[in-house]
Amino acid sequence: MHSKKFSRGLVVAGLLLASLSSMAAHAGPATGSAKEVMAIADSDVVSLKDNFSDSRQINTQRGGKAIYEAICQGCHMPKGQGAQGAGFYPPLANNSKLAAAAYPVGVVMNGLHGMPSFAPRLNDEQVAEVVNYVRTHFGNQFTDTVKAEDVKLFRK
Repeated sequence: MHSKKFSRGLVVAGLLLASLSSMAAHAGPATGSAKEVMAIADSDVVSLKDNFSDSRQINTQRGGKAIYEAICQGCHMPKGQGAQGAGFYPPLANNSKLAAAAYPVGVVMNGLHGMPSFAPRLNDEQVAEVVNYVRTHFGNQFTDTVKAEDVKLFRK
């Protein structure tokens, strides 16, 4: 059964495709780069479906730093300083909310506000690794470690 998120994603993708088709019909013959914009490769459709699917591939990175760089730093920035702009991405640097290890584990597993859940994409060991990395870097000095067994308790 598809999730609501997946269904919404397909609706958005469908609206985007319909919009592009309508623009193409009114714009006349496409030339040069306009053809490239109008063409949607099969791989792009698959990628779109994967981004809204609950059955995404598990990420293969190992080690907290590698996982952070691959998944987290796009929003929370390379030094964990967070960002504001189109959205609010809270800083992880010097963040007292990370003192209780259960808090970041819960956020990574379940998402929070605009942050998605990474439970389908990371295994328990990876979640523990990235949480331990964030809790011991960026000015954070929380040295009690999270283990994969701890993360398992957050799986639904």
